[in-house]
Amino acid sequence: MAASPHTLSSRLLTGWGGGCIWYLERRATRESPRRFLHLLRNVNQQWVTFQHFNFLRRMYVTQLNRSLKQQIKPKPEPAESPFLEKTSLDETKTEICEMRPLVPPSLSLSRKPSEKALMELEPTSVIEGSRALGKETKEEKQWKEMKLRADDLPGILARLSKIKLTALVVSTTSAGFALAPVPFDWSCFLLTFVGTGLASCAANSINQFFEVPFDSNMNRTKNRPLVRGQISPLLAVSFATCCAVPGVALLTWGVNPLTGALGLFNIFLYTCCYTPLKRVSIANTWVGAVVGAIPPVMGWTAATGSLDAGACLLGGILYSWQFPHFNALSWGLREDYSRGGYCMMSVTHPALCRRVALRHCLALLAMCAAAPALDVTTWTFPVIALPINLYISYLGFRFYRDADRKSSRKLFFCSLWHLPLLLLLMLTCKRRAREEGVGAPQS
Repeated sequence: MAASPHTLSSRLLTGWGGGCIWYLERRATRESPRRFLHLLRNVNQQWVTFQHFNFLRRMYVTQLNRSLKQQIKPKPEPAESPFLEKTSLDETKTEICEMRPLVPPSLSLSRKPSEKALMELEPTSVIEGSRALGKETKEEKQWKEMKLRADDLPGILARLSKIKLTALVVSTTSAGFALAPVPFDWSCFLLTFVGTGLASCAANSINQFFEVPFDSNMNRTKNRPLVRGQISPLLAVSFATCCAVPGVALLTWGVNPLTGALGLFNIFLYTCCYTPLKRVSIANTWVGAVVGAIPPVMGWTAATGSLDAGACLLGGILYSWQFPHFNALSWGLREDYSRGGYCMMSVTHPALCRRVALRHCLALLAMCAAAPALDVTTWTFPVIALPINLYISYLGFRFYRDADRKSSRKLFFCSLWHLPLLLLLMLTCKRRAREEGVGAPQS
């Protein structure tokens, strides 16, 4: 077994000298770890100091050899427009080729780089310059200041008010007015036409105002005016107010209070019930169907001043028609509705979506058969409307069975011509007007 250093020293030297040597060895053994750590810490500090010194030396060399840097030909400033103008790629390449070649600092001034090295350096500079130009041009195309011009305002407001949907609402209201069994009053019809159109524009504008963050996630709605920032939210709300107030006023005081109340209720139902419910429950489809069923009822009440069985029948036909129309449309937009956060039957309950569409296709057959029983049309109407009702029911069954985009697309396009043709057949088979003074509109 090896002897310890303290035992060895005490054996070699005895007395006072041996004790001193033993004390020094013991102290050196205890303090050596701390001295080693202190030495490492000093080395790290010296290394940091060396790094700083090396950085200062490089900065000094850079400042001293400033004349060795590339000198780019200054770009001429635009004479008229303060905005950046697009520069063609050929002009940029010409400017880059006119730069003086860079001489590395490590080379001596007497030794110039070879022509081969310069030829290898030039394509790299051209490629980097063209990439930077392409990136800048892409950013200029992507970020532009939106300026509202007076000649663009009518088109923007038309898209804000969903002019196609408003046209459908006004046409169904006109059909309800024309189907009422009373003499046709042109002045009342025009007031109803304008008032219903203004109320629909107001409801659609408020709907877009509430759904801006959700519309921006959908391909179908990402180009709406409020999403793109073509108009301000204040202007959209002001436009909706300027449509809603005169629209409801025309329907209330120009036609009758019942029609004005229905118009106001429809605006409230569309903006405050249907719009927020789209992100909460699939019940929004049934609420939206009620919204679409009210306009023909408004036309009937504007002509007759009363809410009777004929008005309910027209409302029921529009109510049932909307399910095959909208369910087929939403089937092809399931990805969009999912990204937008909308709770639709086609997304959360696809089987129910197809069943409901088929049920209401069959319900159209029953309601058309009930039209002559309620003295709205003659008995000829159910017979001549049977082919188109059977055809949309067949497409509804195909959509229920196949559950694909092709069948849903066919059902949707069929619904587009089915409703106008059905209302036209109802007008041709309308009952004769009642005696004058019976069911006249009440102002």
